[in-house]
Amino acid sequence: MAIPTLNAVGFCAHYSRQGDWAFDYALRLSRNHQLKLNVFHFLTDPYAVDDSDRVEQLSPEARARLAIEREKELRLYYDQRAGDYLEVGFRLCDNPEWVELHRCLVVREFQLLVLGYVGPDAYFGGRPITRFADSFVCPVVLVGPDDPRQFHLNSQAQLIAASLDLEGAGWAATAAGSAEQ
Repeated sequence: MAIPTLNAVGFCAHYSRQGDWAFDYALRLSRNHQLKLNVFHFLTDPYAVDDSDRVEQLSPEARARLAIEREKELRLYYDQRAGDYLEVGFRLCDNPEWVELHRCLVVREFQLLVLGYVGPDAYFGGRPITRFADSFVCPVVLVGPDDPRQFHLNSQAQLIAASLDLEGAGWAATAAGSAEQ
């Protein structure tokens, strides 16, 4: 497998302690390597276990209002956290997370995906978050759940671990495998 060149980092927004840790890590990695940081947010929460909050049921007008509210919230929250780092882009996604993230990967909006790992029972995209990470086609780093220097890497991320600024931090494989330090 070829080792990817990193030009951009993708981060999926999640308003939680682990989401903040993941953003801080993605921002630090982007700053240290002068990479673009693309922040993705979905109208339907990809961390939700069920789809009871699906927006497909909303009228077009209500959906448009929701999109405007969510994008404003996204930009205000993360623009402030990014501080003076200007290489940050924002995308509010209306499609299901798997489809949208693959589309963004194909057009090279990121080569590494960073997600907040809110706990062992966490879901992302309708499946356990570690299964999502293991099945995703690019390197994925999960941050958390108990400490901002706790990382879980899928097999693609393990191949480039030396370039992920993880020195001094513990990391573990998302799938069966031995933990690295």
